[in-house]
Amino acid sequence: MTTTPPAAPAPQAGEVRTIHLSELLKRPITDGGGQSLGRLSDVVVRLRGSELPLVIGGVVSVAGREVFVPLDQVSSFDGEVLQLSSAKIDLRHFERRPGEVLLRADVLGHRLIDVETAHLIKAADLELEERDGEWVLTGVDTQRRRGWLSGLFGRDDVEHEQHSFREWAAFEPLIGHASSAMLRGPFARIRRLKPAQIADLLEDASKEEETEILGHVHADPELEADVFEELEEDLATRLLGARTDAEIAEVLSRMRADDAADAVAELPQARRQPVLDLLPPGQRTKVLTLMGFNPTSAGGLMGVDFLALAPSTRVSAALAAVGQSETLQPEALTSVHAVDEDGYLRGVAHLVTLLQADPDAALADVSDDDPVRVGADTDVVDVAVLMSDYNLITVPVVDERRHMIGIITVDDVLEVTLPSDWRRREAAQPPDAYVGDGP
Repeated sequence: MTTTPPAAPAPQAGEVRTIHLSELLKRPITDGGGQSLGRLSDVVVRLRGSELPLVIGGVVSVAGREVFVPLDQVSSFDGEVLQLSSAKIDLRHFERRPGEVLLRADVLGHRLIDVETAHLIKAADLELEERDGEWVLTGVDTQRRRGWLSGLFGRDDVEHEQHSFREWAAFEPLIGHASSAMLRGPFARIRRLKPAQIADLLEDASKEEETEILGHVHADPELEADVFEELEEDLATRLLGARTDAEIAEVLSRMRADDAADAVAELPQARRQPVLDLLPPGQRTKVLTLMGFNPTSAGGLMGVDFLALAPSTRVSAALAAVGQSETLQPEALTSVHAVDEDGYLRGVAHLVTLLQADPDAALADVSDDDPVRVGADTDVVDVAVLMSDYNLITVPVVDERRHMIGIITVDDVLEVTLPSDWRRREAAQPPDAYVGDGP
């Protein structure tokens, strides 16, 4: 004798039909006559770019075989029993297609990128919702916990588990399935994050998560270089070491020369020269120059890209040069250096000074002709003290004849003087990082 399973109650006008993945899994599947076919073991969604993932069916365990059941063959998706409206079922073993994601196998219990906080969080449950006749994935529960009465009396039946769902669009899933990842587009929502935030994610990621995050980032070579500049030294060395010499050189060619020099110095001895040989000539010269300095000195800390103009340059032309220097580090552009044809540093003008000066004045006339400067062998602690005492954002590095050879920016000093356990003490922004953005 067969019995007809209870149908899901008809929704009231304006009522939103939702169901949690945890409630769906292992629900029985029956044929049209009520005969048991198996149990639901997973839910399949199709990624659609910026649109919410669409539920297309389920994976059902039938006699030990995982088979696919299309959603349009299920009479009531949110019923206590999932009854098929068709008498036929395809018994071929389920194989996912490109762009398909298994919610239990790929997402539930796995970590996602919380784009708002740049954290890796675990998906405790997922919420599905019916919209315009289709079921879509709408929410993620990252902090599921049992009701307070359950905890008080030590019972599981006093109150249902509480959920705190957030919108699916706030997360970037790490699915680990190449075809699905590609469908989401190059680096997807990760592109909203700053390089330092992505570096924090990589430092907290598992090997599998690393692979997928780097796969997204690799789609934007400039972003990839920025991320490697921010990575903790040992991790950067390990990740670069797993690549070919040509691949390492490709990343280093886009990095700041001082960071690239540090990266080359950390490579195994046998790999350094082959990588250097593959760098573009200009970058190779800069890197070799920087590698010749003690890493704990001003020379090892400095960058070799800075804005130097003739002392006779008009202020208006100097400001135009700042605007056109798109390849220079922004911090380095807070100062313009008056350097004569022999390379002698005649003076330094801060950007604010230039903005407030007569546009027709000469650069030399508005510059500090005796600026604070350091030699290449100056200890980094002494550099930090000087920059603090004189409230400097940058400090030029000169040789014994006052020929300018580089520049140190305040972020370089902070990076080497902050204790290592402070610099990466938390893989998230400080709580006041974006004060004023609303509740």
